[in-house]
Amino acid sequence: MFANRIAELRGYPCMVVSENGTELTSNAILTWQQDRKVEWHDIAPSKPMQNGFVESFNGRLRDESLNGHLFSSLRHARHLIAAWRDDYNHHRPRTSLDGLTPQEFLNRSEKDQTTNRTNF
Repeated sequence: MFANRIAELRGYPCMVVSENGTELTSNAILTWQQDRKVEWHDIAPSKPMQNGFVESFNGRLRDESLNGHLFSSLRHARHLIAAWRDDYNHHRPRTSLDGLTPQEFLNRSEKDQTTNRTNF
């Protein structure tokens, strides 16, 4: 499973937040979550404000990329959004990462990477 491969690199999350859509109600994902003691938090229907992380990201994408461009083609849109995503994912400092960029956070020492993990 893809989530297991990611966890080998970064550890399992303490919690997964979902909007309880049909894609996340399968027995396989629920078993995966229970077996690994990953807490699951469902957002109430029609309450997107309960997932501020996604809403914040969507707002940034809309304000910084989508609203600022008139895309001439699907290829043009993909190119500009890919460039924005690369900048967002690799080059912007994050307050949630103590002012580090995601790349700097990833390159921390092994000891620093495991300091905040509660499950292994």
